[in-house]
Amino acid sequence: MQEFDTPVVDNHLHLDPDHGRGLEAVKDFARSGGTHLLVVNKPSWLLGHEVETGEDFRPVFETTVEVVREASELLPGRAWPVLGVHPGLVSKLVDDRGYDPEAARDLMCAGLDTAAEFVREGDALALKSGRPHYEVTDAVWEASNAVLRHGLDLAADCDCALQLHTESTTDLSDVAEWADERGVPGERVVKHYAQGHLTGGTPSVMSDKDRLEDAAERGDPFFMETDFIDDPDRPGAVMGPKTVPRRVDWLLDAGRDDAVRNAHVETPASVYGIDTEATLDR
Repeated sequence: MQEFDTPVVDNHLHLDPDHGRGLEAVKDFARSGGTHLLVVNKPSWLLGHEVETGEDFRPVFETTVEVVREASELLPGRAWPVLGVHPGLVSKLVDDRGYDPEAARDLMCAGLDTAAEFVREGDALALKSGRPHYEVTDAVWEASNAVLRHGLDLAADCDCALQLHTESTTDLSDVAEWADERGVPGERVVKHYAQGHLTGGTPSVMSDKDRLEDAAERGDPFFMETDFIDDPDRPGAVMGPKTVPRRVDWLLDAGRDDAVRNAHVETPASVYGIDTEATLDR
């Protein structure tokens, strides 16, 4: 088993214990030198739930909380759940199920309300929301931004970070302004699937070498992630669970110790309030 003299955190991946690799993916991560995971619930429809109320999201979140508990037993560090509503749900509701954008908005906000209960009770670390990364109508875009702003309201109320799935961009100044209006610290707005830099939040950088070189060179706070989707029907999609440890090894070989500490110790502490060194038991 590979070991590093540092925590190794994947800030965004999914685990599906019923349909995917589940804990086997966690074992791959740990054997490669990984120590800590932030596990984001898979979209509700991919776990077989056709939601109609906010409460209908609860089994989606409970599945994630349980697999995180089991994952923590396999890691030299631990895992934390990040719970929320995938912004792509708006299209499932509007295009496939006949919802109008306002009704879709209300259902997605209700789902976020349920996710926030888990954060308040200490069963989840952060929330997840966002807006579509593809073309939508103005009405759907407006509804999606309303959901995102509701996520920020809840992040303020729960005193937690909000991970975002958004369009491909290096500028989330609009979201940063909404966060500031609600008293959410800017660093707690975390853009998943990010480039190596970001205006208006903290980038969770996809772990390809070009993006990581950019992040390391700049020296701003950042995370590393894979967005491993744990879908047996898409085995090559996004990145595998061994990727972050391998990229940490690559960064250390390149003398980027400061960047590794930034992404795996300092940024987790400043954004989530977690101590990845104190929770590491070799």
